[in-house]
Amino acid sequence: MNLIRRPRRNRQSAVIRDMVQETHLSVNDFIFPLFVMEGQNIRSEVASMPGIYRYSLDLLLDEIGQCVDLGVRAFDLFPNLPEAKKDKYATESCNPDGLYLQTIRAVKDRFPDVVVMTDVAMDPYSSDGHDGVVENGKILNDPTLEVLGKMAVAQAQAGADIVGPSDMMDGRVGYIRQMLDVHGFQDVAIMSYSAKYASAFYGPFRDALDSAPKFGDKKTYQMNPANSREALIEAELDFAEGADYLMVKPALPYLDIIKLLSDNYELPIAAYNVSGEYAMIKAAAQNGWLDGQRAMAEALMSIKRAGASVILTYFAKEMAELLNDR
Repeated sequence: MNLIRRPRRNRQSAVIRDMVQETHLSVNDFIFPLFVMEGQNIRSEVASMPGIYRYSLDLLLDEIGQCVDLGVRAFDLFPNLPEAKKDKYATESCNPDGLYLQTIRAVKDRFPDVVVMTDVAMDPYSSDGHDGVVENGKILNDPTLEVLGKMAVAQAQAGADIVGPSDMMDGRVGYIRQMLDVHGFQDVAIMSYSAKYASAFYGPFRDALDSAPKFGDKKTYQMNPANSREALIEAELDFAEGADYLMVKPALPYLDIIKLLSDNYELPIAAYNVSGEYAMIKAAAQNGWLDGQRAMAEALMSIKRAGASVILTYFAKEMAELLNDR
């Protein structure tokens, strides 16, 4: 048989396969989400996320040091707070002596060259467990913006390099940009959760922070998983309001949305490889159903291939170890 094209010729050896590989993962692609909690010398494993822990600040700094040695240099911080410190307006989020702002300052003091990303959302601090101010069972958009703006400024004052509005309130990117600029933080970037879907894959994260809604769900502000064109509307608004990055969350069930935003915007596209995606691979690997390392690497490669230039992933440290061994 006289075949002119034989694509297998470019797969016949490891050297050739590496030579023609189109997509490459690097430790520079990753932001590592980390959970901080009150106390000292505490490392508490998240039951639904094997290998992921809530750390007291002292041990969090040790963990970041280990990651830096592996080449991971960007971290997204999330606070686990006791119910006693939560209220209707998330006031603890702006407490300069509170756990979260203290953690940002400590990380930047110890590791001035790492990038600290923060979470701008009410749910870790809210007695209602929602991302917005609640009145009579309804999530109020515009009053929430004031809370988010103050929160972002407080985080910038503590040393945040990137703030990440994860709330999905309308207009929050523009409001936060205005507040940051007015307070002299023109250099603090905004990584907007532009297309954040009302997903079943967030469960382990809510376990980690004890931040599940106290009533109802988040479908009035997070996106319908059935919709793709709506992601362009959200992305266009965030772009116009001054976002520096556009994020898709979750990642694996929404690779088409990552590609959609990558094809339509010149801004860096971020993707959040969320807790449920991590937990699925870990659970299957523990049961011997999958090769965990190969599945991890393949999943992250698919996110990069779809168009993400930044990947928030709980695999960051483990993948960095694997990349360093190659």
